[in-house]
Amino acid sequence: MTRETKMAKAQDAELMAVFEAYRQANDARLADIEKKGSTDPLSEEKLARIDRRLEALILKMARPDAGGGDSAPADDERREGWARYLRTGDDSAISRLELKSLNTGTGSEGGHVAPPELDRLIEARLMAASPMRQIATVRQTSAGVYKKPVGLGAAAQWVGEEAARTETAVTGLDLLEFPAGELYAMPAATQALLEDSFADIDAWLADEVEIAFAAQESAAFVSGNGTAKPRGFLDYEIVSEGAHTWGKIGSVAGNFAAADAADQLIDLIYAPKSQFRANGRFVMNRRTVSSVRKLKDGDGRYLWQPGSGGEAATVMGYPVTEMEDMPDIGVGNAAIAFGDFKRFYLIADRQGARVLRDPFSAKPYVLFYTTKRVGGGVQNFDAAKVMVF
Repeated sequence: MTRETKMAKAQDAELMAVFEAYRQANDARLADIEKKGSTDPLSEEKLARIDRRLEALILKMARPDAGGGDSAPADDERREGWARYLRTGDDSAISRLELKSLNTGTGSEGGHVAPPELDRLIEARLMAASPMRQIATVRQTSAGVYKKPVGLGAAAQWVGEEAARTETAVTGLDLLEFPAGELYAMPAATQALLEDSFADIDAWLADEVEIAFAAQESAAFVSGNGTAKPRGFLDYEIVSEGAHTWGKIGSVAGNFAAADAADQLIDLIYAPKSQFRANGRFVMNRRTVSSVRKLKDGDGRYLWQPGSGGEAATVMGYPVTEMEDMPDIGVGNAAIAFGDFKRFYLIADRQGARVLRDPFSAKPYVLFYTTKRVGGGVQNFDAAKVMVF
């Protein structure tokens, strides 16, 4: 048995033990409420403490490997020219290569297009840090707007073996557009770091921009207004599932103070059509997860179950993705979403991060003005639904 396997098994065992302690503490809390009509503050404090420990374990186990795998071998001249530019500001080599490849190079905003290796490194860091990138469809594009035609159905009819066939009519065709907004960050480096031949400047730059980019992306994918940024799925009009039409997000009602809270989650699961339930998952923030953990079915079994072997925790057998930018449970808030997010939401990355080295604006530091263009929005309005409280 490898060291990694032993560690995974130990983590699984610890998670199950903590969850068992959580169940016992919550059962005791519920018994107090039933017997006395109120809870002991010490019981509430104990439950909250175990809940925090459980949360820490889940986050530790769920964080994916950001290594990104082996990258393709880079052209030596390009690699050396790029490293010289980052360390010293000498861009003669990469300018010559960009000219040869008919690349405009600096462009109107200045800087140089990062090599594919750095682009992939940034993508790997963002994939590890962004829950939406892990579950949505991600497309690469060289255009400023990613366009996707969507057929809303075609007429069909029965016909005899030798009967004449008439042309079927297209009942609907929609063109979805995902314009790319621009993200930028300006990490600062000391001259000592740049002069250290053993320092991996690409890795340092990818780490620095990950922190800035990931937070902005995650918020935009949930609630962005689509102006110079991706459009979040909660920015679309949300209507009752009975009045749902293409272009709107269908919803079911939620009220966890009611006795039928478990039934409400079942209503949400069965709101999308059957083809979207096979790969369905719940999306909510950690505070909502904490509330869902306390729910039981009619037989007293907890709806939430911890994952094992690196798998996500589940609610009623469906995986849960924690997304911090989802709203809390509150009146009028769409705090929980469920569906096939791979078919529901699309992220369009414009290829080529751009880096401008600035040694003048913050002496003695060197700034690296790094930009990346990202778009996003709903691509299939039937694939996911939300619960509005």
